Amino acid sequence: QVQLVESGGGLVQAGGSLRLSCAASGGISVINDMAWYRQTPGKQRELVARITRTGSTNFGDSVQGRFGISRDNAMNNMSLQMNSLTPEDTGRYYCFANIGIFRKFDYWGQGTQVTVSS
Repeated sequence: QVQLVESGGGLVQAGGSLRLSCAASGGISVINDMAWYRQTPGKQRELVARITRTGSTNFGDSVQGRFGISRDNAMNNMSLQMNSLTPEDTGRYYCFANIGIFRKFDYWGQGTQVTVSS
């Protein structure tokens, strides 16, 4: 059973930094795209950053230039480096992974809370 486990969330002051990690485990063949999404109450889940297996990345407009995403294919994990955080970055951050070769499935973690105080 595939599991995605996030870590690294917490409370930080505006202007600060946090690093989130996502570890995938359990019956994994190949992890294709991985991504971070975030959700705040009353809003739809939005893409924060995405990274392909070959390392291509794209970012949400609001985090471009402030966040970085990386992954380790051998270790089946991914990180999100968040810099220059603002209160608008507050939300629950979810790890996403598309896994499989011929049959591909989407998986989500339980999320980790990030709160940025002003």
